[in-house]
Amino acid sequence: MTSATPPATSPALPAAVRRGYGLGSVATGSFGTVPGLLLLPYLTDRLGVPAAAAGVIVFAPKAWDVVLNPVAGRISDRSTHPDGRRRPFLIRAGLLLAAAFALLFLGPTAPQWLAAGWVAVAYLACATAYSFFQVPYVAMPAEITDDYDERTRLMTWRVAILALAILVSGGASPAIRDAFGPDWGYRVVGFFVASLIALGAFGAWRGTRSAPVRMGATTSATFGDQLRIIRSDKPFRLLLTTFVLQALATGAMLAGVDYVSRWIIGTPLSATLLFVCFVAPALVVTPLWQRLGTSRGKKPGYLVASLLLGGGALALVLLRSLPEGLVYACVAVVGVGYAGAQMFPLAMLADVASRTEEARTRVGLYTGVWTAGETLGLALGPATYAAVLALGGYVSSTGSTVPQSESALVAIGIGFSLVPAVLVALSFLSLRAFPSPGSMYSAITGDSQIHRSEGDGSL
Repeated sequence: MTSATPPATSPALPAAVRRGYGLGSVATGSFGTVPGLLLLPYLTDRLGVPAAAAGVIVFAPKAWDVVLNPVAGRISDRSTHPDGRRRPFLIRAGLLLAAAFALLFLGPTAPQWLAAGWVAVAYLACATAYSFFQVPYVAMPAEITDDYDERTRLMTWRVAILALAILVSGGASPAIRDAFGPDWGYRVVGFFVASLIALGAFGAWRGTRSAPVRMGATTSATFGDQLRIIRSDKPFRLLLTTFVLQALATGAMLAGVDYVSRWIIGTPLSATLLFVCFVAPALVVTPLWQRLGTSRGKKPGYLVASLLLGGGALALVLLRSLPEGLVYACVAVVGVGYAGAQMFPLAMLADVASRTEEARTRVGLYTGVWTAGETLGLALGPATYAAVLALGGYVSSTGSTVPQSESALVAIGIGFSLVPAVLVALSFLSLRAFPSPGSMYSAITGDSQIHRSEGDGSL
């Protein structure tokens, strides 16, 4: 039985739970940021791996997560742990992720095939552990509260802490690498980020210990049947498409920061400054995005955020002729949009994934598919940027600075600006088609009906 209105509200979550849940973003922000920022330069400019091959190494473990994430969601959906379905995964998978990340930059630097192989295997281990952390973590809001606005408040904490985590990990990592030099710089970054991941995982696990535990029923439907039901969910498909395209766009921009800093701006600490301009606005504007979402709705807020995200990227098409200060200003506009483009879709996902009793039996699978899409977008972002570099004739090296051709410099700028802007523009098509809350609830075809139409009445 479905409802034409959002689910009944539950009591507000304690502030400690909101903060505790948000601490998980220290882990997701650090792991989601630093590899996208430094792994490609590590491969091309430290190990000397050709750009095309480096792109494959960065992409392949993430492609594995696309397959694994729905499985991780299904496993967490069927968990019967007394601490809740999702929470135990946070500490176990989070600490494994921290250990794997510490090993990522500890491998040999020669011969090249062995160095590249070490990175590929270590990154695959990171991606596997991250899947079992991220999927249960993203699924938790749909279970610890059924209040439409409370989920927005919960996401406000998450995105604010996410911004701080990205700022610290992404802003400090290039500076740490440069401070310790080519031999130890990347290795120290590995230990630094591993510590942040462990801190975030423990904080989220510890901080949500008093969160409501709503285990609910488990479904007897097969994994394939549930995937088909989710595939038939139009609001979910539209929201996922929007988010994946924007993840691809931001992934490409992150991958380009180090290249833009070194080859176009060329001033000390410019990589750190670019990153600060991208992330720091979220610390200020995230509460404003929450107010806009509460007063005007999540979809209108998401549209405005997407406009800023894409518009700022488009302005950077003139990157090579812009004054340095204006470059940072355009990146800050992107950062304002990025904050909203993180908060709104995650809050909307919880609404979509828990809008019926039947849907709540597979919240983990919803988020597994969601995070698979996000992972694919974030992985394709650096791979796309690497492909643009390869087309431009970018020359890899093993630590020394080699001259780059004019076409390579053009590729560095286009991959950082025009490519992300086009991807965000495409995301508007699916976002505009996403239904309003009232129509989303009233237009649902009952899950049991969907399931019966596929020849299975087990729900």
